Amino acid sequence: AWGEWVHRWTAEEGRHAMCIRDYLLVTRGTDPVVLERDRMATMQAGYRADEKDALRRLAYVSFQELATRIAHRNTGRATGCPVAEQLLSRIAVDENLHMVFYRNLLKAALELSPNATMRAITDVVKTFEMPGADIPGFQRKAVQIAVEGIYDLRQHRDEVVMPVLRFCKVFEVEGLSTEGEQARDELSTLLADLDKSASRFEDRRDTLKARMAARS
Repeated sequence: AWGEWVHRWTAEEGRHAMCIRDYLLVTRGTDPVVLERDRMATMQAGYRADEKDALRRLAYVSFQELATRIAHRNTGRATGCPVAEQLLSRIAVDENLHMVFYRNLLKAALELSPNATMRAITDVVKTFEMPGADIPGFQRKAVQIAVEGIYDLRQHRDEVVMPVLRFCKVFEVEGLSTEGEQARDELSTLLADLDKSASRFEDRRDTLKARMAARS
């Protein structure tokens, strides 16, 4: 069952990439030479997930698929192109279905092995980054995306992390061991820190946009 799911999931993610790439090439939305060079560099660099055990991988994709859904949906709206918005909205539907599957598994894992799963969730929230973090120029692109309101820290905390935690009833789990309680306490601190960081970024973004508006 797991193999069937992973093969289907991977195939659908590949289809998303092909559709977005075709749109960008046909519309000349990006330089095709730069796009291909970046793709080659990313594929040659590869990706290793060896450091994540099954619970951490499950926690990661539960957050990541929801983050991708939101990013695709907001990107489509930001383009101002009806075709792009329709395409990315359809992709976002797939991403949501992926997220629901993983989120359900994560909740079940929390019921079966609460202490280990709590630790995994906390570790993932602490170190979370999107899969594209290894692509050339990712940090600069991430800042641009955040400034435009497509995906930022506030959305990450309020629209990605918190909904998954609420669904899994993370803060209602009873009977945790000392280690499990410690992991949950760390998680609470992480959420408070994320909230502060998101507020600081929003203040800086508002200041930046005000300056840009004044110049124009």
